[in-house]
Amino acid sequence: MTLELGVALDPALPPATMTALAQRAEETGLDLVVINPGDLDPWTTATWLLGSTKSIPIGVALAPVAAPDPRDPDAGYPSVAGRARDSLGLLAGARLITDPNAWTLAPADPVPDDLKRLAATELPVVVPASTEAEVDRLARLLIEHGGPRPTGPRRTSSVRAKRLPGIAYDEVPASLAETAVEPGDPAYRAVRSTYLRGGRPGLVLRPTTAAQVAEALAFAARHRHLPLGIRSGGHGVSGRSTNNGGMVIDVGGMNTIEVLDTATRRVRIEPGATWKQVAVALDPYGWALGSGDYGGVGVGGLATAGGIGFLSRKHGLTIDHLVAVEMVLADGSIVRADREENPDLFWGVRGAGANLGVVTAFDFEVYEVAEVGSAQLTLVVPDIEEALLRFGEVAAAAPRDTTVFLVTGHPRPEGSVIQLYGLVDSPDPDVILERLTPFASLGALVQQQVVLARYTEVMNQAHDVGSDGHQGHGEPHARSGLIPALTSEFARDAAQLLRTGDVYFFQLRTMGGAVADVDPAATAFAHRTAAFQITAMGGGTEALDTAWSLAQPHLDGLYLSFETTRSPERVADAFPPATLARLRELKQRFDPTNLFRDNFNIDLSEMHR
Repeated sequence: MTLELGVALDPALPPATMTALAQRAEETGLDLVVINPGDLDPWTTATWLLGSTKSIPIGVALAPVAAPDPRDPDAGYPSVAGRARDSLGLLAGARLITDPNAWTLAPADPVPDDLKRLAATELPVVVPASTEAEVDRLARLLIEHGGPRPTGPRRTSSVRAKRLPGIAYDEVPASLAETAVEPGDPAYRAVRSTYLRGGRPGLVLRPTTAAQVAEALAFAARHRHLPLGIRSGGHGVSGRSTNNGGMVIDVGGMNTIEVLDTATRRVRIEPGATWKQVAVALDPYGWALGSGDYGGVGVGGLATAGGIGFLSRKHGLTIDHLVAVEMVLADGSIVRADREENPDLFWGVRGAGANLGVVTAFDFEVYEVAEVGSAQLTLVVPDIEEALLRFGEVAAAAPRDTTVFLVTGHPRPEGSVIQLYGLVDSPDPDVILERLTPFASLGALVQQQVVLARYTEVMNQAHDVGSDGHQGHGEPHARSGLIPALTSEFARDAAQLLRTGDVYFFQLRTMGGAVADVDPAATAFAHRTAAFQITAMGGGTEALDTAWSLAQPHLDGLYLSFETTRSPERVADAFPPATLARLRELKQRFDPTNLFRDNFNIDLSEMHR
C-alpha cells in the first residue's frame, strides 16, 4: 500500500504563514495541501496558493451554489460560480481539487498506525499543520512509512479526483496506460476537443500499433454505456471524434508514411498522418495524392469517407486510389482487405469505413504531379444569384485539370464577397491563366494570388496543430448535400438561403470529371454523378435547418464529411437504397453489436423490419 500524505491548513493562519507552509509541503515531497473551511474566501485562498507553488495539488471544498435569493444583492449565481470554477481549473490544470470527498482528514500529531488505517480508504490523508516543523515531521513519516512510490505512471489525488464514474481507469491495458489521458492529466486540454467541437471525454487512449488498437477496442467494448469516438486528425466537421463523458481512441500517433514500391508508386500511410505530411513525403518522388482542400486534415477520416479535393476532377476521389487496408474489427481481429481478400469489406471501407472498423494502414497507388497553378481569388458581385449560376457554368465547363471551389456568406449591402480557390494541374503558366480567366471575370476582382507551386506547398499552407491540440468550442452545425447540376432554380434558392443571414459559411466544391468515371457500385461512396458538393454552416440547428430547407429540393445525395446531423434520414441520403442494404449486411457481419455507433450509424434494426 502506498500512502499519500498532505497537510490541512487553517484559514485563520496569516496568509504569509499559509503560503510558507504550502511551499514547505511541496519542497519536502508531500502530496497535497488542503485548505480547511473558514472565514477566508476559499477562491481567493486557493488561487493564491496555486500561484505561490509549482506542482503540489491544492484542495479546497467548494460547496454548490444554491439558487440565488432575489432579495439578497450579494447572493451568488450558480452559472457565474461554475464559470469561475472552470476558469480556475483551466489556469490550475490538474492541481485544483474541489471535491471534499477526495481526501480524508487525520487527527493532529498522528502515529504511523493512524496513517496506515486511514490510507486503507485509498484516499490521500491530510494532517493539520501550523508550523514548518510539523510539516517536516509529516515528510519524515511519509519517507519511513509511506510504502513504495510507484515507478510507472503515477496519478496524484488531484488527477484521480477528476475521474468520471463508469470508467474502469485502473483496468486500462498495460500497453496503453503509459499514454492514456484522463480529465485531470496535464495533456487533457490538448486532446479533449477537435477542430470545431468542444469535448470533455472521460478517457483518451492513444494506441500506436494495430495490436494496441485491438486492446483499446476490447476495453471500449466493456464500456458500451459510454460514447466512443475514433480520432485520426481531429479536423472533421461533424466533431464525432470527441464526446462528453465517453471514450476516445486517438490514433494520431500512428503517422508513418512508407514507400512500398516505386515502380507502381505504392505507398503505405497510417491514419494519424496529416495530408500535408503525406504531400511532403511524396514530393521528392514527384508524386501526389489528392485529399481535400486543407493539409491539416488527418488521413483516417477522409480516406474512409471519400476525399473531394483539388485534384479530384483530374484524378478522382482519394478512395479511388486505395488498393488495400489493414483494419481492426470490432472483435479485435486484425485483417487485410483488398480486391481479392475480404473484397466486401474493402468495398465498404471506401465510403463507410467508420461503421466497420478502425483502419490502421492504407495502401495507395499515387500518381505523378508536376508543378501546379494554385489560385486564390476574391471578388465582389452585385447579384449573388447570378454569380452562383455563372460559377456553376464556368466550373462545370472547365477542363478536368481545373478544380475551383467557391466560398461565400451573408450578402452585404454593397454586394456579396465570394472567394474562389483551387488548382490547375499544369506547370504551364499560359494554361493556368487560360483556365482561371473565366473565373476571374465572375465579378470585380479585389484580391488575387496565383502562383506556380509544388503540390506540397499548397498543402503546407495549413497550420500545424502544435502541442496545445485543437481548441474547438461548443457544437458545430453544418449541412451537406450533392447536386447533379447548378441550375437557375438552385441559384435562386441558394441566394435566398444566404439572404436569411443564418448561414455564415457556404461552400461549393466542384466535382465531375474523373469522379464520375468510377462505377457507382464500385465503392460505398455511390454518388458519382454529382456535379457539386454543398456545405452550409450556421450558428444553431433550428435556424440552419430552416435556411437549408431552401436547398433541399435540389439535392440528390449527401457527403457525410461535412454533415453534423446524425439522423437515419441523413444516413439514407448519404447511401442509395441498394448501397445502404449492402452496408447493413456488412455491419451485421463485421460489427453485429454496433460497437462503432457514435457516428453516422448504419442501423441494423432496419434489417429486421
